[in-house]
Amino acid sequence: MRTSEELLKKVNEALDGIKYDRQPATLYDPIKYVLALGGKRVRPVLMLLAYNLFKEDPERIMTQAIGLETYHNFTLLHDDLMDNADMRRGHETVHKKWNPNQAILSGDTMLLQAFQRMGQCEADKLQQVIGLFTETTLEIDEGQQLDVEFETRNDVTEAEYIEMIRLKTSVLLACAVKIGAILGGASIEDQENLYKFGEQIGLAFQLQDDLLDVYGDPKLFGKNIGGDITSNKKTYMLINAVNRANDVQRKELMGWIEAETFDRNEKVKAVTRLYDEIGIRQLCEQKMEACYALAMEYLAKVSVSEERKAILSAYAAAMMKRQS
Repeated sequence: MRTSEELLKKVNEALDGIKYDRQPATLYDPIKYVLALGGKRVRPVLMLLAYNLFKEDPERIMTQAIGLETYHNFTLLHDDLMDNADMRRGHETVHKKWNPNQAILSGDTMLLQAFQRMGQCEADKLQQVIGLFTETTLEIDEGQQLDVEFETRNDVTEAEYIEMIRLKTSVLLACAVKIGAILGGASIEDQENLYKFGEQIGLAFQLQDDLLDVYGDPKLFGKNIGGDITSNKKTYMLINAVNRANDVQRKELMGWIEAETFDRNEKVKAVTRLYDEIGIRQLCEQKMEACYALAMEYLAKVSVSEERKAILSAYAAAMMKRQS
């Protein structure tokens, strides 16, 4: 069994070793740039850990793991373009460093590379792997569209939000572990339990992002906290604050949401105070813990020894303790 640290090192080595020998180089330079920006590499590590539950040679599926990481970074590249974001992981975004047209073309190329790498698997598993990967990419686009639509709505329900983050975030983690299981020769039942495990971990992962954006340490979080508050992003926290506030609290909260001009720090401070009064932090933490507990229930059903599951279980636990 490989540790998560060993697999992370292997993933980064594989990414560093990608050959960019196609032309024009200007198309591939932004791709090389994006993949070199770093990151937690959660998705490829999850895929390799899931495979390692069933087989001892996770390096064998490194191409597919890199394909998944390529796809994930493609989504970030296009998200940055849609949001007109200036920075990603402390560096200029592609559309700022180059231009929007370059970001679109290089992003599209990354998407194709992801499918190309994912398809380099054993012939008897190709249809299932590509079918799952294709369905996942469609669901992520659906989740992204819902997220965009939520920007103009003030009546988003908690259930709608959970479904949106399931599509936008969770399904890719679920896809990672299920493809690892498929390539590892797991039974259908184990594949499905691992998919559900990844799905619930993904929900907890996104809820943690919501929490850290308000209560995280800026030095550890990697960016200023309060971005979701400033942009009125429909998060689990804002939706529940609106729904659970008393009349006085709701009036103040809606005043900040509807304000066209405001002092950023003042708004973040005021909305955070309202969250504290309403008990939103505790509510979000409880939801995270419930998702995590359900994930562990699904992992427990996977028919390999507890010893073999220990590394994946520990990795999931560490994900819930992250500060960035």
